[in-house]
Amino acid sequence: MIKLYDYLLSVNCYKQRLLLSMLDVPHELVPVEFHPGREHESAEFKKINPLGHIPVIDDGGFILRDAHAILIYLASRYDPARTWYPTGEPRLLGEVASWLQFAEGTTNSASAARLCVNFGYDFDLAACQAAAHRLFRVLDEHLWFREQEGLGWVASAPAPTVADIALFGDVALSEEGGISREDYPALRRWAERVQRLPGFTDMPGVLPVAPLPP
Repeated sequence: MIKLYDYLLSVNCYKQRLLLSMLDVPHELVPVEFHPGREHESAEFKKINPLGHIPVIDDGGFILRDAHAILIYLASRYDPARTWYPTGEPRLLGEVASWLQFAEGTTNSASAARLCVNFGYDFDLAACQAAAHRLFRVLDEHLWFREQEGLGWVASAPAPTVADIALFGDVALSEEGGISREDYPALRRWAERVQRLPGFTDMPGVLPVAPLPP
């Protein structure tokens, strides 16, 4: 069974819990006290990940770190339909890769702002918030055009991909970092679509939404 070294309030850990739930993959959560204990920086934890970061997975002795690398691995190994990480479609796969890179930006801005506000990290809060708004404007416009094409997800696919999972947590918890989503209607609609997916699992600050009426 997969072990996920996890902190309940970590956005990057939530991304893994979300995909594991949607893939219906049995897993064990191994709690790591990120705050205030900073257990991820301990000598014992660094035997698992020398960089001192979470999340980390252990899949039968295969240790993997980095949130987006783990998403790619889980989707590649546990999604036989190859929809979450579409390896058989080069153009679509390139799109997914580009949005995973984009998600590094939302992590380093929106989620960094949340770390400032909730956990006292010494980042430039105003700069993080401004950067998040720049990215949210780009993403909101992109999603609006997707909707005009009859598509509901970040990549040009009829179903969600790991790119949607990589972005969702940063967006869904952005207001905890003082980043309002009021001016991004397409972004809000997309987030609700994610929250209605089968297997969606919540975390503090992120709840499922009611299904649309038939």
